[in-house]
Amino acid sequence: MSEAAQGKQPVVTPLRVVIAVCLVAPFVAMLWVSSYAKVDPAFMGIPFFYWYQMLWVLISTALTVVAYWLWQRDQRARKGGDAR
Repeated sequence: MSEAAQGKQPVVTPLRVVIAVCLVAPFVAMLWVSSYAKVDPAFMGIPFFYWYQMLWVLISTALTVVAYWLWQRDQRARKGGDAR
């Protein structure tokens, strides 16, 4: 039987793709070293190489929080609860 006939929801949904992008983006940004391996532009005397990485700590935190909220929403929707 097909998934639709059994009433099951698909495993890969647009919401889950957004969650994956939120979680993978920091890894891609940090592994692409050639994009930030430079000194200029400096910020308050701190070379770009360092402040870019520190900025990604904050961005990663925000993206992880967003992914968590979306995951909770997805789980509530799958259980038939309120999808706020």
